[in-house]
Amino acid sequence: MATYAVPLKVQDRVAKSVDEIADEMISFLQELTRIPTVNPPGRNYIAGAELIGAKLKEFGYATRYIAAEGLVEHTAEHPRMNVLGRIDGPTPRPNLHFNGHFDVVPVGEAWTVDPFGGLIRDGKIYGRGVSDQKAGIAASIFAVEAMRRAGIKLLGSVEQSGSVDEESGGFAGVAYMAKSGWIDKDKTDYVIITEPTDADRVCVGHRGVYWFKVTTRGRIAHGCMPHFGVSAIDHLADFLHSVTQELKPALAKRMTAAPVEPPGSRFASINVNAVFGGQPENGVQTPCVADHSGAIFDRRFLAEENFEDVRGEIHHMLADLHARNPDFNYDIEDLMVVHPVQTDENCDLVKAMKRGVETVLGHTPKLTVSPGTYDQKHVVRIGSVRQCVAYGPGILNQAHQPDEHCRVEDVVNSAKVMALTAIQLLGAESAK
Repeated sequence: MATYAVPLKVQDRVAKSVDEIADEMISFLQELTRIPTVNPPGRNYIAGAELIGAKLKEFGYATRYIAAEGLVEHTAEHPRMNVLGRIDGPTPRPNLHFNGHFDVVPVGEAWTVDPFGGLIRDGKIYGRGVSDQKAGIAASIFAVEAMRRAGIKLLGSVEQSGSVDEESGGFAGVAYMAKSGWIDKDKTDYVIITEPTDADRVCVGHRGVYWFKVTTRGRIAHGCMPHFGVSAIDHLADFLHSVTQELKPALAKRMTAAPVEPPGSRFASINVNAVFGGQPENGVQTPCVADHSGAIFDRRFLAEENFEDVRGEIHHMLADLHARNPDFNYDIEDLMVVHPVQTDENCDLVKAMKRGVETVLGHTPKLTVSPGTYDQKHVVRIGSVRQCVAYGPGILNQAHQPDEHCRVEDVVNSAKVMALTAIQLLGAESAK
């Protein structure tokens, strides 16, 4: 597919139109921020979806709500509700799909402002999920609306989706929509996921992740006679020691050629997410040798690493401990596997986004790869849509932090970039 040049007068009209509706855009962002769509457990998803859906309908989208029927996450208490809007152009293709997740992580401690107040101060809007990534949702919706109000009609089709559960893997959100055919190579040409990229970067992919659980099994005995038992906690400690002393130094020598940001994340890594075992911390204590223990691990792997080797490395470490000590008994369970993805930097979508940033901000954006994962994995792996990037307002380093905030100027500029990108990809005709 070809991209279209954007005449200077059209660029000016787009910029002016975005500026004219900026206050309306920020007010909508405040409304969205004030809905505490906290995940886990998945609170207020229907309210979040309905607010986005109402705005899409107001702006002329054919709108539908997509519940993640059949998934264990989708319950009566915490329904998993996504929303999708579509505006058809004179031709159904190309089709540009904007996606943003509206679930947010728990608030945490150390906030100095109301995390769901939507406070605006010193040119910044504050709130949990503002950067990650409700500001991106507002920017993409109002980017397309600004073109409509400026009398610019896109020749292809535009879709906007608000999805859930990205913070816990996206399986009831973008993955479900892709499996259900709403995001698919046979109908979708480009996907822009509005994750925070500081408004001046384009993220073309992410590293891989392997979450796994190791459980060690021992033999219970009286705590005053531990020699009659086998401590599962001691065995877990042996494995943790191997991870720290052997695996971590090896991973620190494996570096990717991909432009992962921040640079410290260009190395393979492993983190212990949780440790458990023995008696409950706050329960009544009795003198017993722990007969079970375990931990959950987060192994981030590189495009240069083969996943079977990544998993095999863990299995080999455990087998080696058992060989040295036959009482070392264990189970290992795969919890989540996400393979690395990276969009071709020479594709039409990346080129259009780069030109959009250059036009609005005056400099060439840096292409990056995310240290974590986001819903690009589902767009590419399930939907088979190859041209997918992340771009949006929001300070990446502010994500999940206390006093999370986003610069209002970045929301406005991102909307301008998104509008110009849409014109380049879909073409447009002007009523003026």
